[in-house]
Amino acid sequence: MFASHWSLIGIWAISLASILCMLIRPRGVPEAWWSCSGAALLVVTGLMPVTAAWNAMAAGLNVYLFLSGMMVLAEIARAEQVFEWAAGVAAKHAGGSSRRLFLLVYIVGIAVTALLSNDATAVVLTPAVLTVARRARVNPRPHLLSCALIANAASFVLPISNPANLVIFGLQIPPLRQWLGIFLLPSLGSIVATYLCLRWHSRKDLGDTIPGDLEDTQLTSEGKLALVGLLLAATALIASSALGVALGVPTCAVALLLLTAVGVRNRATVPTVIRGVSWSVLPLVAGLFVVVEALYSAGLLGLGIAGFRSLAQLPAGTAKIVAAFSVALSSNCMNNLPVGLVMGAAIRAAHESRLVAHAILIGVDLGPNLSVTGSLATILWLIALRREKIEISAWEFFKLGFYAMPAALTASLFLLWN
Repeated sequence: MFASHWSLIGIWAISLASILCMLIRPRGVPEAWWSCSGAALLVVTGLMPVTAAWNAMAAGLNVYLFLSGMMVLAEIARAEQVFEWAAGVAAKHAGGSSRRLFLLVYIVGIAVTALLSNDATAVVLTPAVLTVARRARVNPRPHLLSCALIANAASFVLPISNPANLVIFGLQIPPLRQWLGIFLLPSLGSIVATYLCLRWHSRKDLGDTIPGDLEDTQLTSEGKLALVGLLLAATALIASSALGVALGVPTCAVALLLLTAVGVRNRATVPTVIRGVSWSVLPLVAGLFVVVEALYSAGLLGLGIAGFRSLAQLPAGTAKIVAAFSVALSSNCMNNLPVGLVMGAAIRAAHESRLVAHAILIGVDLGPNLSVTGSLATILWLIALRREKIEISAWEFFKLGFYAMPAALTASLFLLWN
């Protein structure tokens, strides 16, 4: 009993320390090193059997395939300047108004997030928007903040819009028609509320006039092929979701097909894409699967199930609000990916499949708009900004998120009926 007690303490200490280090990145060490180190330490110290760790990593195969495919698709678009072209088109149609450019960039962000996932918006659209804002000689900060918040606000439009959706529901993710029946209206509420908050927050920075002599960004033949391929890929993934097919294999397959097609036209694209993909995301996620599995064995899963039992005693409307805001705040304390892993397991163990489960998904997806550490997409957005020598502080982000996240979450929950 004594040994078991200290084992539980060791599991909690190692797991929480690895998650904390992943968020704050001591000495600039990449996030993946911390999650993998925590997982390895759990195994080396004997706190977690090797077979249990292996099974935990293997359980994430569908997520790894989905992430790999989405990252390759996004990197193809970046390599062929598809996003820069889209942002440039928005600038050309802004009619000289920075406010209109802000709206058009927001709409582009919705499309990219919905069809290529929130990570694509954070990693690839953000630098393109910055380039266009500099070319248009307008203050880039409102447009960059727009990229960050829409990456989470639109991340439950479709099942493919956020890897966390797969983490929460696993292979039991609702087919597309059912998904839209549940989440389409809440997504619209989230998108509109977030836009209004962003627009009000940026009201003093959107008075610039855009010059009328902006240079057009032209797509090359490979870029046009990439754009068509991305649209076909999105169509294929939406069809897979409609048929209830697990999204990992189709996502990876269409990404490889598009990479092959673009590579035939320009062989230099293939190594460029392979080098550009942030492959460290995969071991980061695998390590988190192991760490969270260890926390399950240390009692975290039991706490989640107990939480569901408590929610069952509340009226349905109150239960969805408590569940969504609880996981939203938790996501900002320990990142929404491990929170999604924990809540997904608790949902399946408690056989919860209706209103509360759907509210939890919205909280996990939308909650990270409160802080820069809330989601992997926001962390990647920060990294993309630092590469461009742009600094947006955690405090500046929090001042916006303090009212934007609760407003969007409340609007979404108001429109969540089943």
